[in-house]
Amino acid sequence: MRTLHIPSQPRLAATVCGSGPLVIMIHGLGGDRSIWRPQLQGLKDHFTAVSLDLRGYGESDPAPLPLDFKKDFCADVIATMDFFGAPRAHLVGLSMGGRVARTTALQAPRRVASLILANTSPGFDHLDDAQAEAFIRSRSSFATDERLPPEFGRRQAAAMMADTASRQALDAAARAMSTLRADHYLSVLRASTIQDRGDKLETIGCPTLIIASDQDTVYPQAVTQELLARIPHAASAVIANAGHISNLEQPQAFNEAILAFLKAQKNDSAYS
Repeated sequence: MRTLHIPSQPRLAATVCGSGPLVIMIHGLGGDRSIWRPQLQGLKDHFTAVSLDLRGYGESDPAPLPLDFKKDFCADVIATMDFFGAPRAHLVGLSMGGRVARTTALQAPRRVASLILANTSPGFDHLDDAQAEAFIRSRSSFATDERLPPEFGRRQAAAMMADTASRQALDAAARAMSTLRADHYLSVLRASTIQDRGDKLETIGCPTLIIASDQDTVYPQAVTQELLARIPHAASAVIANAGHISNLEQPQAFNEAILAFLKAQKNDSAYS
């Protein structure tokens, strides 16, 4: 594995290993690129596997606020493809990262070879303005003077993951959450809730795999079923004994699911 910096505006940090078709992995609202370490190892024999810090996260440069959720994060993904000279890439997104991935597929369909959407949702069309504001307040009430509590990462990880999650998985998730910048986190929370509306999922044309977990309390399987119903010809997989951060909780099962899907695309025109 090696760390590199993508000279975009703002500058982005990424970890890369392996060779072959490009796979870009996108973290969630409370993550960073470090959560994809098990998948970098699992994909490297067949793909150029890249885990990306979106702007304002991890080692990427701080982002100007307020954030344009769809425009800014989509630009980060496209900048990563351009850096690697890839006309298109396979996108793997967890939670908010899944929403970034499918929005990128809608904004730049020729750049996306396939989608893997894990533990994610169709967006916030189901909330009216008052409900959206209540949702934002409920998830930002822990911040005092725009500072995250010292134990924020540990508490959030424990709340999102299944009781069977290993100490190693909990530690990895907690470490990623502990690096969050409070002002950026709150800006992304607001932007992603208010702005993630209106995507016409029915027009997604690339091969898509939707991954759910049997113990995900953030986005239960009923939510992912809506994605399945709306995205044409989407395939599905369920990770057993996992909560919301399935790639860390059950990395072997997660890797098996995404590798089977990605290998099935190898004869697709995406590789021509």
